[in-house]
Amino acid sequence: MSDPNAALKVLPAHTEHPRLFQANKFVYPVLSRRSRGISVGINLNPDKVCNFDCIYCQVDRRSAAVTRFVETERLLAEVEEVLELVSSGGLYRDERFTGVPGPLRRLNDIAFSGDGEPTTFRNIPSIVADVAAIKARRGLDAVKLVMITNASMFHRPGVQRALATLDANNGEIWAKLDAGTERYFQVVDRTTIPFERVLLNLRDAALLRPLVIQSLFMRVDGAGPPLDEVAAYSDRLNEILNAGGRLARIQVYTIARPPAESAATPLAPREVDAIAEEVSRRVGVPVESYYGASS
Repeated sequence: MSDPNAALKVLPAHTEHPRLFQANKFVYPVLSRRSRGISVGINLNPDKVCNFDCIYCQVDRRSAAVTRFVETERLLAEVEEVLELVSSGGLYRDERFTGVPGPLRRLNDIAFSGDGEPTTFRNIPSIVADVAAIKARRGLDAVKLVMITNASMFHRPGVQRALATLDANNGEIWAKLDAGTERYFQVVDRTTIPFERVLLNLRDAALLRPLVIQSLFMRVDGAGPPLDEVAAYSDRLNEILNAGGRLARIQVYTIARPPAESAATPLAPREVDAIAEEVSRRVGVPVESYYGASS
């Protein structure tokens, strides 16, 4: 099996993406469907503080965090150690990775993600620059540097500097957009940040580089997203494009790992595909479907 896409089809749904690996506090490898290979995650929010309170989030913020502060030197040392483990093949001797198919035994990206919104980290420009320097020194030019983000802080100068560093280092922004209206945005993402702020940030960022839009659709108290909400969501994407912004692709997915709140449950694969097809028809940007625990 030499095709990564074929290899993905035989994998079970990922019901766990643990953010603790061996004795590490901040850096963890995962087999990622959306990356089509190994992604090395960097958790900049071990305190579990986030400016969104998404109904589908797997992070249980009711329990105390084990680690509250980012120790920069330790984080960078963990990045070095995990990259060495992946490049040497030692990762696949770990019982959690022994079953990874050959075509997926590739390092696709280093991703800033974790238990909160990474762009709220106060030293985000310097930590992105430090990780980019490690990637360059190791000759990993083909490996992407990814920011997985809710786009709420893109207007901050420090965040803009961090994103510019991504641009210069084979970077990619995976930006969340889960709604088309303020009302549904508050149902799903539950934040004091106005929906309009997020939309403006997405537009302005897309004017500078193509964005990957990641959108999670689910059932809330048993009801899937209304059809008019999917239409409004598509309209918001078209507004970005009509303003001159660029969208590389759209990831339509559903819940794959148990959320902290039981009101949120996954859509069936056919429902995910129906949304993806509708968005593709309305927006005209490549759309990818990713299924949940029920697939």
